[in-house]
Amino acid sequence: MSKPKKKPLAGLSDAPRRPATLAPAAPCPCGRPETYRDCCATFHEGRATAPTAERLMRSRYSAFAVGDAAYLRRTWHPTTRPATLDLEPAQRWTGLDILGTTSGTAFHTEGTVEFRAHYSLHGVAGSQYEHSRFVREGGEWVYLDALPDA
Repeated sequence: MSKPKKKPLAGLSDAPRRPATLAPAAPCPCGRPETYRDCCATFHEGRATAPTAERLMRSRYSAFAVGDAAYLRRTWHPTTRPATLDLEPAQRWTGLDILGTTSGTAFHTEGTVEFRAHYSLHGVAGSQYEHSRFVREGGEWVYLDALPDA
C-alpha cells in the first residue's frame, strides 16, 4: 500500500510576490514579543543568523508573512531547496503556534520544530501543520524537510 502524498506547502503558487513592507516598530509576525526590526528582520536583512532551529523556523514563518522568498530559499538546505519559490499574493499569514522542539540549540547540529501556521486565503481561514527538520550547514541553521506524519 502506498503512502498518501503529502500536502504541498500552503502559500506556494506561480504568481511572483515582492516582499511586503512591514514597519520596523510593528510586532514581529513570528509571535515573539520584540518588534520586527529587533527580531526576524535581523535575519531577513542578513545582520545576524538564527541561533537555534526554532528561531530559524520563526524567521521563516515571518518571511512567508512579509513575502521574502529570497530569505526562504537562502535558509533552505541545498539538497531539498526548490528550484523556484513563488508565494501566493492573496495569502495572509495570521499566527504561529510552536507545538514542540527537539534539540536544535547552539550545542546541536540538528533539531526539529513542530508547528501550526495559521493563514487566510481569499477570506477563508486555514492552517498548515508541519514537523520540520533543521540541520546546520556551514555553521548556520537551515530547513531540511518535513518529517512524515506518524
